[in-house]
Amino acid sequence: MQTTLGSSVTFDGVGLHSGAPVRMVLRPAPAGHGIVFRRTDIADADPRVAALWDRVTPSKLCTLIENDDGVSISTIEHVMAALTGVGVHNALIEIDGPEVPILDGSSAPFVEAIRKVGLRNLGGNLRAIRVLKPVEVREGEAVARLEPASALEIDFAIDFADAAIGKQAKSLNMANGAFVRELMDSRTFCRQADVDYMRANGLALGGTYENAVVVDGDKVLSPGGLRHSDEAVRHKMLDALGDLSLAGAPILGRYTGVRAGHAMTNRLLRALFADPQAWCWEDCSQQQAYGLPGAGVCRPALAAC
Repeated sequence: MQTTLGSSVTFDGVGLHSGAPVRMVLRPAPAGHGIVFRRTDIADADPRVAALWDRVTPSKLCTLIENDDGVSISTIEHVMAALTGVGVHNALIEIDGPEVPILDGSSAPFVEAIRKVGLRNLGGNLRAIRVLKPVEVREGEAVARLEPASALEIDFAIDFADAAIGKQAKSLNMANGAFVRELMDSRTFCRQADVDYMRANGLALGGTYENAVVVDGDKVLSPGGLRHSDEAVRHKMLDALGDLSLAGAPILGRYTGVRAGHAMTNRLLRALFADPQAWCWEDCSQQQAYGLPGAGVCRPALAAC
């Protein structure tokens, strides 16, 4: 069945790039609603923006969605990964500004709050998107690809000049809570030189050493160091899950990213949906549902789990 939140949860923080304070509330929604953002600070235009691949607009540093009235929400990838990672299919996200709060730079605060309220089963069968044949996009050395698989798998590889990151690769079958166990606490990361450039251009105004992993050569500048020795590639996989969730339904297929980012993953979804022979809708059987990323990770005490 489709699911929603057991009750509403609220987050207060600042936007990573704007530095502006923001309050965001995740609210339950009915079957078939999907994930929709609503700007509570907008009164003279349509405040609702569906979290879908065809609402993504170009943005170098994050995932940004926009409706036909030009109302936008940015940096949605971490909360979208959290919702997918715990198996929430329907939610209304009310937010009083244009950017999702960065919190600690990972999905963990979102996941922990959602798990506290649990999930509620809804009427309506859950449909998935099955990948039928390989689809790929390239840009220089960067590659993003989807190909057939029985469940969602994510393979990622990165290569950075800074020795604190270097070459990293990881592969995960996302079934049975792998996101919660392996990825949710991995934080966004950047180089100190990138921080200096962004600050000089009015960006990353809400960034700190506490909500991002900042590296400089072989040094990790953030207090406490890394949460995982390969935290960087884990965070790239977290981002990929959040961006893939904009397909609007669970994906049954293998995603491979090599030096890929938000824009490439969105280009990949556009290429997938542009080819009717590359995918199909499929009603999830109970066995398939057990293999989705969020299966079994909310509070066991709730029947919805």
